Amino acid sequence: MGNRTPLAATLAANSISTAGTSLTLIGVPWFVLETTGSAGRAGVVAFCATLPIVVAALIGGPVIDRFGRRRTAVVSDAVCAAAIAAIPLLHFAGVLDFWMLCALMALNGFAHTPGNTARYVLIPDLAEHAGTTLPRAASLFDAVSRGARMVGAALAGVLIAFAGAETVLLLDAATFGLSALLIAAGVRGVRAAEPRKAEAPVSLRAYGTELREGYAHLLGNRLLLAVVVMVMFMNGTDQGWYAVLLPVHAEAELGGATHIGLLTALFGAGGLTGALLYGAVGHRFPRRAVFTVCVILCGAPRFLVAAVTGTTLPLAVTMLLGGIAGGVLNPILTTVIYERVPDRLRSRVSGALTAGCEFAMPVGGLAAGLLVEGAGATGALLAMGGVYFLATLSPLVFPSWRTLDDKVAEPVQDAPGAGAEPVPQAQAEVPGQVPPGVSSSAPSRPTPGP
Repeated sequence: MGNRTPLAATLAANSISTAGTSLTLIGVPWFVLETTGSAGRAGVVAFCATLPIVVAALIGGPVIDRFGRRRTAVVSDAVCAAAIAAIPLLHFAGVLDFWMLCALMALNGFAHTPGNTARYVLIPDLAEHAGTTLPRAASLFDAVSRGARMVGAALAGVLIAFAGAETVLLLDAATFGLSALLIAAGVRGVRAAEPRKAEAPVSLRAYGTELREGYAHLLGNRLLLAVVVMVMFMNGTDQGWYAVLLPVHAEAELGGATHIGLLTALFGAGGLTGALLYGAVGHRFPRRAVFTVCVILCGAPRFLVAAVTGTTLPLAVTMLLGGIAGGVLNPILTTVIYERVPDRLRSRVSGALTAGCEFAMPVGGLAAGLLVEGAGATGALLAMGGVYFLATLSPLVFPSWRTLDDKVAEPVQDAPGAGAEPVPQAQAEVPGQVPPGVSSSAPSRPTPGP
């Protein structure tokens, strides 16, 4: 029996941090709409919050390895706590300008990404440390994350209605602080969590070499590249949905922030159910067939339903069913990525994956705000939903997705010797699975998000 404390602490920290992120996901757009009344400004804030995520993911992989995954997660959460807490505190003091809000959200996005990546890339080592299997740990990681999103979203809707968006943001700051304490205290004695001895002296050249290794590995694997392109469009439209379209729709048609919380919580409940179902029985079926059906059902229908109806019940049912379908995706993608990326490159490749998958998120939030102001909420919903649907047809169209059912025969090991190339991976025709967080509603990092 292994030591399960580090895995349990990481799952708990990630759940608390994810619940807090759900508070921000609902609280910030509502705060902007309440204080400015502008969907366009909500889109600008979403742009400022997500662009640094992409920048941090683009350059952060080697930093995580040198700084240490445990230390990165702790510092990341501490900075996020300070940035989020500053928003309501400055607002209460009467000195919060719009540019300050944008800057604080940018700081939060830039700091949040390395912490998420650090926790995510630790899962294979923590699973081994705990004496459990990787598919089980990956499914558990995604399930508890989705459960946390559900709780956080429901809590956000209620708190906004009774205590205001400012209270929600203060609570989010507290969750980041608690997450930092859990990682600092609970993830000890795990070699993979500590700083790595530099394979080369610290220099801009060495950093560039390490960064290129991650991108080279990603670009050399057609399946991972196909995942990134598809999820990039999914995450972009999801950002538009959560940051602009759903808040605008709820304000105009559904009755307020409590309905946003309800709908997001239902999506999270569905995601939790889907992840648990896949962990229990889904892995027995061919990956590609399961993934293709679920990815088409997980996102686009909610855009259509919101565009054609102004009542909560049809959208609630659609969100629940879409969440179940989306919950299946991350365990599949998570396991596939873990299988195809050696530990030595995991932080670097994960950074590249996250950057690619979230590349369109800044544009998604901004485009949604501009579409609402130019074409109305219905036109924006139909346009964004159409993009989502076309993206999810990818597994039916591109040949690289046929290798989704290939499974690495043995866990990927680092190549012998510092700086050596990864050991070639043997492939077997066995159903298998890539990472949580590839997309907002489907696959968090990459990670679908909410």
